[in-house]
Amino acid sequence: MVSPHKIFYKGEENDFVVFVEDREALDKFREDSSIPLVDVISVFQVFTNRQGGVEGQLLQASKTELENEFGTKNTDEVIKKIVLEGSDKSNASINNRKFNSHNDSMGPDAITN
Repeated sequence: MVSPHKIFYKGEENDFVVFVEDREALDKFREDSSIPLVDVISVFQVFTNRQGGVEGQLLQASKTELENEFGTKNTDEVIKKIVLEGSDKSNASINNRKFNSHNDSMGPDAITN
C-alpha cells in the first residue's frame, strides 16, 4: 500500500503542508506542471502547524494565512506552489501518536480506548 507523502513548505510566518498520493506522481508533476493537480494531490486542502515544522497537529490553513504567505486565497494556486517548491517529508508521520496526550493522569504510557 502506498501511503501519502507530506510536502512541506517553510513559510515566513507559518509552515504549510499538502499531501500527495505518491512520489512518482510528485516527480511527474514537477517535470510537467500541466498535469492536473487532481492526479497528484490526496486532499485539496492546505494544512499548517502553528507550532512550526512538519510534525505535530496539522490544522487547515485559513484564507488569511494563505493570502499573507502566498499573496492569494486561491487554494489551487497555493497547492501548486507548495508541490513545486516544497520538500517531500515522506518519513514524517501522518498520524503522530507518540506526542499525543491520551490520559495525562494515568502516566505517559497509558492509552485508553
